[in-house]
Amino acid sequence: MPHALLNDLAGRVVIVTGGSRGIGLGIVRHLAGRGASVVVTGRKQERLDALSDELALAGTEHLALVADVANRDRAFEIVAATIERFGRIDGIVLNAQSFRPVTPLLDVTESDMDLLLDTGPKGSLWLMQAAVPHMIARGWGRIVTMGTSMGLTGAAGYGPYAASNEAIRSLTRTAAREWGRHGITANCVLPASAGHRAPADGTDDERSLAFAAMYADNPIGRDGDAEHDIAPAVAFLLSDESRYVTGQTISVDGGGILRA
Repeated sequence: MPHALLNDLAGRVVIVTGGSRGIGLGIVRHLAGRGASVVVTGRKQERLDALSDELALAGTEHLALVADVANRDRAFEIVAATIERFGRIDGIVLNAQSFRPVTPLLDVTESDMDLLLDTGPKGSLWLMQAAVPHMIARGWGRIVTMGTSMGLTGAAGYGPYAASNEAIRSLTRTAAREWGRHGITANCVLPASAGHRAPADGTDDERSLAFAAMYADNPIGRDGDAEHDIAPAVAFLLSDESRYVTGQTISVDGGGILRA
């Protein structure tokens, strides 16, 4: 887990939503390796317990809290718990968002849209509202949201997901404009589909073919690794070195966006 000579986040306190699995888990592990104290939220207590044990073993100061990002009151409770434990908040990584199966636009339901909007742009805004006043008081803060290239290019069957992620990206740019004079930056990362790696040879030929087609024209030619490919970009945006980077969209997808 440690990253030699890169403990540039030592002493920083970062909240990561949806941090108990997938890309969020990779981000948490990477930030912990860079010396940060982390507050992790997730939906499943058992996953949070396992991660808490891992972080404790590594000597990482942390909190692990069950939370539904769509619940505005819970966002303020998370921030209050963070301040009580650590006395500060330096950064928030707004990673949690629900995902729906492939659905053509003509079949999208009201509940489909509500779920994606409640956990996407609304959930991101609630934690910003809870955390940013503490950042303003200190004159320093970092906001990193997570989006998808499908919002930029469009993707058949993923209308609600693409739309909600574009709303997150727009919200991020507005945050950059409103809070930049307070020493707060806000940027959006568009990651690869980390975690959807090809199966072992001979175990799932159909999925192997789909994976090969997905990455056939990707310049890097492989899926991303959450901890080692995507998380370093997030860590940069949380660091002092990103102080003049704000309102930006950064694709961390091995060049996959070039397919558009």
